[in-house]
Amino acid sequence: MDNVLIISSNEQSISLFSQLMKTERCGSIHSAKSGSDGRRLFSEREYDLVIVNTPLKDEFGDTLALDTVQNTNAGVILIVKNEFEAELENRVSQYGVFVIGKPISKVIFYKAVRLLEAMRNRMSGVRRENIKLQKKIDDIRIINRAKYILMEYLSMTEPQAHKYLERQAMDLRLTKIEVAKRLLSTYEN
Repeated sequence: MDNVLIISSNEQSISLFSQLMKTERCGSIHSAKSGSDGRRLFSEREYDLVIVNTPLKDEFGDTLALDTVQNTNAGVILIVKNEFEAELENRVSQYGVFVIGKPISKVIFYKAVRLLEAMRNRMSGVRRENIKLQKKIDDIRIINRAKYILMEYLSMTEPQAHKYLERQAMDLRLTKIEVAKRLLSTYEN
């Protein structure tokens, strides 16, 4: 993990989590002592992991954890007292927040960090695939608009417009999308 944010009102906890994360070979570790400071920090920079040690000075921390998973790409570990663990886990785990009860087991903490890292890597792959598919959809829309223009202005049928775009792409050694964009710039201006 490159960037880690530790949010805790307790200086000793910040020190402990910083030490634990250093053994995980993470890049930079930042800290905040309140929920508002934490929100400010993750609005300025992207974090791979956010650790929220409850309670915080200005709020409990569960809302901050939910805001973080919903508004960033960071993995979130919420540290709570054992008596609150089950209740909070039922409330926030469905959103992707990993809840750990106090006192903290190093083994469980490291497993949580590795699980969140694996989850983040997988989501990153899904995000890349989603971007690729979105580009493909956008290209299809542009090509379909170009076909429509050929059908409208040159009275071609859809198969004729399709063949025309393919032939132009081959003859000009361009992609179909480049030919479609040229066509659109000619007819739509």
